[in-house]
Amino acid sequence: MVRLKNDNFSIAQICRSGQCFRMDILGNKRAEAIGLVAFGKYLEVFQEGNEISLDCTQEDYDHIWKSYFDMDTDYAKIISRIDATDSYLMSAAAFGSGIRILRQDLWEMIISFIISQQNHIKRIRRCIRLLCERYGEKRVAPNGVEYYVFPTPKALSQARIEDLYACNLGYRSRYIYETANAVLHREINMEKLAGACYADASRELLKLCGVGAKVADCICLFALHKMEAFPKDTHINKVLAARYPNGFPFDRYHDCGGVLQQYLFFYHLNGMS
Repeated sequence: MVRLKNDNFSIAQICRSGQCFRMDILGNKRAEAIGLVAFGKYLEVFQEGNEISLDCTQEDYDHIWKSYFDMDTDYAKIISRIDATDSYLMSAAAFGSGIRILRQDLWEMIISFIISQQNHIKRIRRCIRLLCERYGEKRVAPNGVEYYVFPTPKALSQARIEDLYACNLGYRSRYIYETANAVLHREINMEKLAGACYADASRELLKLCGVGAKVADCICLFALHKMEAFPKDTHINKVLAARYPNGFPFDRYHDCGGVLQQYLFFYHLNGMS
């Protein structure tokens, strides 16, 4: 068990922030508790106040989870940069101050956010669970929990489109099939994306079937950690129209816009309009 303290970490907020679809609340009554699957591993996280416990080895924390939870970034410093006269953004940041931008697997985020189009979070989770159970490898965690790793590009490229439909993917089935084949046959260079600038990474992602500007921004932010990415979905567009009719101050927050987007999204998602 690895134990940490951090005032800008809330596993409950991260779980409900719309950036990860393979986190589940465990129902522990003594603390906030979630189980998640990422990078082929299963992890349980428990939290009481600012005290966080990760059920993993120190080695796995150092090599996987520290980066995954972006623990080297000072989110309090980002919040301190918010214009004090922007009361809405200040309130949103205070409300969601435990959210962190996860560093997730690129391939998984490509497929996850293709699935997210015209979809709600509960249904996205179900679609991904079905996809993993049908095409992912089954594993057993050290604590006995059974889970499935995310399907590989090869596994999804070999799926029949009608079988993908059975995972409740609808029209997205073709997008997933064609994207899996594009990645498998290196029509897009996955290795170079991480080192590319935001504009180049976004442009490359737009080559994939079913990836538009919003999906590309989600992938850039939640997989490639391009903090200037600012995905605009229904919630964000409503906030921008109502609260920033003259435009959001992107220049002021050019290197942390993605963090602020998450605060705004989470605030609006929870009815704090």
